[in-house]
Amino acid sequence: MLVSRPAVGDTISTDRAIAAQIEAQLAAAQAKMSALSQQYDAAANQLAQINANIASTKAAILADQKQVAADKVTLSKAAVSNYITAGAASNQNPIFSGNQKTLGAANEYNKIVAGDITAAVAALHTAENTLTAQETTLQTQQTQAQQAVAAERAAISQNAQAVAAQSAALAQEKGKIAQLVQAAQAAQLAAQQRTARAVLAAASSSQFSNAAPPPTAPGGAGAVQAAEGQLGVPYRWGAESPKGSSDPGFDCSGLTAWSWGQVGVGLAHYSGAQMANSAPVPLSDLQPGDLLFYGPGGSDHVAMYIGGGQMVEAPYTGAYVWNSPVRLGGNFAGAGRP
Repeated sequence: MLVSRPAVGDTISTDRAIAAQIEAQLAAAQAKMSALSQQYDAAANQLAQINANIASTKAAILADQKQVAADKVTLSKAAVSNYITAGAASNQNPIFSGNQKTLGAANEYNKIVAGDITAAVAALHTAENTLTAQETTLQTQQTQAQQAVAAERAAISQNAQAVAAQSAALAQEKGKIAQLVQAAQAAQLAAQQRTARAVLAAASSSQFSNAAPPPTAPGGAGAVQAAEGQLGVPYRWGAESPKGSSDPGFDCSGLTAWSWGQVGVGLAHYSGAQMANSAPVPLSDLQPGDLLFYGPGGSDHVAMYIGGGQMVEAPYTGAYVWNSPVRLGGNFAGAGRP
């Protein structure tokens, strides 16, 4: 049975939990399908063996019937021929001669012929009796085997319907999750862009016309002060130009390199090199100014920790330097201290 949706809460976490339950049920149904298939094969094999036994028994009876019929025809032809020729046919064969010397041989022949036919008839009757007994048993077994095959086929069909229904439900649930995630991401991006535009608008009249003031604190705190002084500056690939310059802009590694440069620490303008030249820092010991790296060897992105679970970053084209919650999932590679 499919999982029923809770009466309240269409949150992403709720839908993910529902999807996980459906996936577990789907896996169980698929495992059951494998077992049912094996049981069906066993039932079908048993039915095939019973049918083969029935066919073999009937073939044996048919062979006995043909042999008795052939023997009877042979004896009948001999008797008819002897009658038509008034005994001439028998005289041609010394076994049928009236001579006293051959009388014993004639008697022996008659016994042999009669014995052969009698034995054939007896074998036929035995086989027929055997068939009657076996057929009753085999017919019962055949009926039971056919019922077993039908039952297994029905179980497989029912389970296949369950698998199809659960697969459809899972696809629908994942589609809803994707829509919810996309909507949440779009809302977050819109909010960040509104904040960045507001900061840029407020600063454009005065802060962009004058050079950014130097940080007043040393080390990581000074680097954070310098980076946050650039909030609202647009993202521009390869750029390392602060407010007050002719064309202000930063990319991710440009922001961190420039900010640490304001407190006398030189960093390469490449996130991978910044990670390689930083001392690794455990998340439990993060301090303001520490760098957060993403992608293999920090090659995808770098941001700066500012405290309180927040970081400052130049995220991507079309965005601005802004503060955002620290992201630790996905392609997070580690933290480092210049």
